[in-house]
Amino acid sequence: MAGEDRIARRYIVTGLVQGVGFRWTAQRVARSLDVTGTVRNLPDGAVEIEAHGGPEAVESLRVALRTRMPGRVDAVREDRLESPGQGGIPDDFRVVF
Repeated sequence: MAGEDRIARRYIVTGLVQGVGFRWTAQRVARSLDVTGTVRNLPDGAVEIEAHGGPEAVESLRVALRTRMPGRVDAVREDRLESPGQGGIPDDFRVVF
């Protein structure tokens, strides 16, 4: 997919989202949608997801965060990312420890 056809978003998911398989499910769903990026636990109990992909695929991931994940999602905060992180646009979706 051409770079100009991709968007990037950061999601902060709160609720009961650690210790329930949330990150691994997010990885499986993101890969099935051809979304690249990362997912990691945050010290405050939230989960952070950085997602890169086509607009429809990234939107599908956002919807899945509320409907297909284990645990209990109380809120999903979305931030637009204007440029890739230090490593550039990732070529896979992975769990970061």
